Amino acid sequence: MQSAASRQLQNLGLCVVLVVAGIFQAFALAWPFEGASYGQPIAALQLTSLAILAAVIDRSHSATQAFWQAWVFASAWLLATFWWLFISMHIYGEMHATLAAAAVALLAIALGLYYALAGAVYRRWCHQGQSVFSRAVSFAFAWMLAELLRGSLFTGFPWGAVGYAHVDSPLRHWFPWVGVYGVSALAAFACMLVAAKQTEHVEKLSQTWKWAVRLALLIGLAYTWWTASTQLPTANHDLSQQALKVALVQGNVPQDLKFGTAIPQAITDYRKELLGNDADFVALPETALPVLAENLPEHFWGELKQHFAQHQQLALIGMPMRATDASAQGQLTNSAMALMPSASAGEYRYDKHHLVPFGEFVPPMFRWFVDLMQIPLGSFGRGALGQPLLEFKGERIATNICYEDLFGEELAQNFSDPEHSPTLMINLSNIAWFGNTVAIDQHLHISRVRAMELGRPMLRATNTGATAIIDAQGVVTHRLASGVQGVLSGEVKGVHGELTPYARWVSKLGLAPLWLLGLATVLVAAALAHRARHGRRRFGP
Repeated sequence: MQSAASRQLQNLGLCVVLVVAGIFQAFALAWPFEGASYGQPIAALQLTSLAILAAVIDRSHSATQAFWQAWVFASAWLLATFWWLFISMHIYGEMHATLAAAAVALLAIALGLYYALAGAVYRRWCHQGQSVFSRAVSFAFAWMLAELLRGSLFTGFPWGAVGYAHVDSPLRHWFPWVGVYGVSALAAFACMLVAAKQTEHVEKLSQTWKWAVRLALLIGLAYTWWTASTQLPTANHDLSQQALKVALVQGNVPQDLKFGTAIPQAITDYRKELLGNDADFVALPETALPVLAENLPEHFWGELKQHFAQHQQLALIGMPMRATDASAQGQLTNSAMALMPSASAGEYRYDKHHLVPFGEFVPPMFRWFVDLMQIPLGSFGRGALGQPLLEFKGERIATNICYEDLFGEELAQNFSDPEHSPTLMINLSNIAWFGNTVAIDQHLHISRVRAMELGRPMLRATNTGATAIIDAQGVVTHRLASGVQGVLSGEVKGVHGELTPYARWVSKLGLAPLWLLGLATVLVAAALAHRARHGRRRFGP
């Protein structure tokens, strides 16, 4: 018999393996070390890391053991993914280093509970008596449910979902069909299919039915693979006849000075770019002008309005504004304001809808935590979901601010009417809060996935990076170096007409189909596992 000391040593070694595997899954989202691969996703590394977890929990002795194993892996993975939150809390929020580190660690541990639950559910209800194929399917949907929970509960924080590691892998073909959560499920399926060991099978479905299910799945995957290219716009598919010349301004304003001493210089620099650039569309980052319009220098706003009213140009400026909702009187909104030719109909304003917890609103019972940080503009009003589009020169532009592009299901609300859906999207961001870290590249890949899911180009105007132009296939066609002051100039053609399958079904149903499919699959697997344990007997001794 194995001694207690030997078991403890074995468990410690397994824990180390899971921690390392979790860390490398984080690295797979955007390689964090200097070199040719810096900032790039590595799909093979993600699959290898998750396959290690799949093999471990598939061989675990109990649901409790699988729970702890998945929790260790997920906590390490998430901590290594968004460790840069420490910078915003400690460096810019002036929170004590120990408290900031503890807060980030606790967040990772708390979010890791979703995956711990998935591991326990898989081992308890979806494992026993199942074939390798069935276990792989069950694990895939259990993992997807964990991703959905993380992206939905308590306003959601899906940063670092494993699907983002596949923005350049063969699995990218499925983004226009099932979105990032569906791709996460496909990755998990592949990992468990490879990792699961054969066990003694008991009677479940007949061999005929098992092969029929497998064949149907393979045909479905083959069909989506074959038609994927037709669902994404190509170079000559329903594009705008005339390219839009864009200028995306990257101010590179230091975060510790942005709301203080750097304001006068930032206003001067941005004014120069707005008045001196001849592009059709000039875009400034989130809170580029960090003060209300009435607090800008005298004649500043009037000069800009006059300029753009007289020229065939459009400007989109990130700035705080006063809430227009009567119920939110006195609150500010994190907004984008457009300046355009006088011939254009009306004015355009976009108010950020999906606010950042602690940074833009205070969750219930967490005022004490916010008080520990010195963050300006920490309480905003919330804009509506599905706000009007910005129309200019035949394009319909959908705006999103900061991490709103994490929530593809929300961006998809503008696609419910194909004839009036966006032709391109733009993200205004300021992630200088997190320094010149891999967070910049992680966010870039998130925007790339949104472009693929919705089949529309994505422009990114940011303070420190990644300022970029992304085409409808998720390819970065232009990018400005991070951490520099400059203007990214380029051309983009909006995409009209046919929507991706993802845009069609998510705009009408949200993520409900994925929820229902995941829950149904897990319940069926649980029923089959129960029958495998207890036979066909349902009643009686």
